[in-house]
Amino acid sequence: MERLQKVIAHAGVASRRKAEELIKQGKVTVNGKVVTELGLKVSSKDYIEVNGIKIEQEEPVYFLLYKPRGVISAVSDDKNRKTVLDFFPEINKRIYPVGRLDYDTSGLLLLTNDGGFANLLTHPKYEIDKTYIAKVKGIPSREDLKKLQKGVRLADGLTRPAKVKFLSGDRKKNSAIIEITIHEGRNRQVRRMFEQIGYPVMKLKRESFAFLTLHGLTAGEYRPLTPHEVKQLIALAKSGPSY
Repeated sequence: MERLQKVIAHAGVASRRKAEELIKQGKVTVNGKVVTELGLKVSSKDYIEVNGIKIEQEEPVYFLLYKPRGVISAVSDDKNRKTVLDFFPEINKRIYPVGRLDYDTSGLLLLTNDGGFANLLTHPKYEIDKTYIAKVKGIPSREDLKKLQKGVRLADGLTRPAKVKFLSGDRKKNSAIIEITIHEGRNRQVRRMFEQIGYPVMKLKRESFAFLTLHGLTAGEYRPLTPHEVKQLIALAKSGPSY
C-alpha cells in the first residue's frame, strides 16, 4: 500500500506536490470515487484516474550498477555523453540513479523508480556509509589522514568524520592507494577532501554502499537487488549513521 500522491508521482503524471494539488482539486478518482483528501493509501489493484485518464502503476524495481568511468549519473545528457541508463536498454520502466557518481568516478551506483526509497537513501539525515578506493598523487602521512578522520573544512562547510585506511604507497610513482568511508553525499566530496589536504585524486572508485559490494560484476554490468537487500537498506537508513 502506498499513498495516492506517491503512486501518481511514480506513474510520471506529475510531481508529488502537484499530485497533492490535483487530489485537493477533485481531479483524481480511485475506483470511480472522487478523492479530495490527502493520506489515502492504494494498492496496485486499485483503478486510479487523473483528469479522467487511467494511470499505469509501475511495480518498484531496484538495481545495482557497476558504473564505468566516463559515464554520466543522469537519465539524459545535453552533450550526448553516455549515461547510466544506456546500460539498461531492456528496462522499460522509468528508473533513475540514487544520488550520483562523478563522470570520472567508477563503482557502485543504485538505480530505482521508487522515489521514497531514493529519498531515504540520499536525505542528509539518513546518509549511510559509502566506501571509496582513491589513488592520490603523493603519499599522505598519518597526520594528513587524521585530518580526514576528524573532518576538513570545505567551501560548503566542515565534513563529518571519515574512516580512513592507508592501503599502499609507491614512492617511485609518488602515489598512494587510500580507502575512505563517508556517509555524506556532497558534490565531488571525496576528491575535494583529498585536495584540501594536498593530495589530488588521480582515480576514484566506490567499492561499497552500506553492505552492498560490486562482487561478481564487471564495469557496465548490473543486477537487481533482492527484496531482502531492499528491506535491509531501508532499515539501515532509518537507524541513522553508524558513527
